Amino acid sequence: MSISASTGAGRVEFDLLCLIARPRPDLPRAAALLRGGVDFFELIRLAGEHGVRPQLIGSLRSLSWEAVPAPARQTLETYQRFHGARALALGEELARLAAAFAKQGIPFVTFKGPALAVALYGDLARREYSDLDLLVPEHRIDDAERLLESLGYVAAAGDRAFRRAFLGYLRQCAFVHSGIDAVVDLHWAFSGVHVPFPLAVADAWRDIGHVTMGAHVLPTVTGENLALLLAGHGTKESWRCLSWVADFALLIDRQPELDWTSIHRRARAEGCGNTVLLGCALALELLGTPMPLEMAGLIARSPRVPALAADLARRLRAGELESLEEENFTDFNLCDSRFDKLKAVLRLAVMRTSGDYEAMKLPQALWPVYYATRPFRLAAKALSALR
Repeated sequence: MSISASTGAGRVEFDLLCLIARPRPDLPRAAALLRGGVDFFELIRLAGEHGVRPQLIGSLRSLSWEAVPAPARQTLETYQRFHGARALALGEELARLAAAFAKQGIPFVTFKGPALAVALYGDLARREYSDLDLLVPEHRIDDAERLLESLGYVAAAGDRAFRRAFLGYLRQCAFVHSGIDAVVDLHWAFSGVHVPFPLAVADAWRDIGHVTMGAHVLPTVTGENLALLLAGHGTKESWRCLSWVADFALLIDRQPELDWTSIHRRARAEGCGNTVLLGCALALELLGTPMPLEMAGLIARSPRVPALAADLARRLRAGELESLEEENFTDFNLCDSRFDKLKAVLRLAVMRTSGDYEAMKLPQALWPVYYATRPFRLAAKALSALR
């Protein structure tokens, strides 16, 4: 499996992004596509959707901006200045948060965002991101929320009672700051309570890595744990952004010492072994990144992964991002077995969500009623969809 030239609107541009998003960009083939004619408006739009504008700018600069019209170059260079300044601001804000959490004695681990950009790409501005993700122990979540509020953050959805009642199953909550163009996602797990995840929270706390950002050393997810995190996150989100595939491919390329047999075994023990295989298959299918030898045989024997990887790659090339985002329950892809998927469906069927509240707004004293009404609401939605 490898990238092949496509035809049709957006296909050539997507193939060009795949060539430059590789751990080792294929500049000769990228130059050939540029000389053959590219819709630069579409190229820049797709690069933004897939979060690979820094890679695109770096490759075009390496090619001396060959065949790039002046307006397109100006648009990209303007974005680069904005992104560079924003990356520095987000890095500084993460350092401010880290110092505040440390002062209050609240353990935390940062992942994705600036920490991943530095740990994997070596530079704050070499990767696109918009959120700051923090993991804290579940028993300290209230302390962490109060600390964020003292720093000027406001919960994005409701008060604490509302979040615990209708959003707690997600095991994360978002906080915004009027003076900072970013969202802080506060986690106490990596997925909702209804689905498994390849990286167990206990393992993340047991083996904390570190990343250096300027004068700050921050706790983060590294090594095997990072492989499990990236595989789980990508699969949970249906790998709808090329940047997530690029992250996983870069980890494969930059850290050949990783024990992929151990990584897959750990994921399988959590009921998520296919997430690792899917990440490897997509890295090869879309970016031409050779997969670890230990994974090739497992993928070939898998009854599900090759077909799923081919379907996801096809949909990304076809520009079906909107339909991927609108699908419900894509996080069920985390489950290896149909039995685990069934359990996930049943768990979700009896959990209160914000949709239940919006459908019938009851006073807080009556919120337990939603446990009884939710199955009927879901059944009504299903019947409506059938009609």
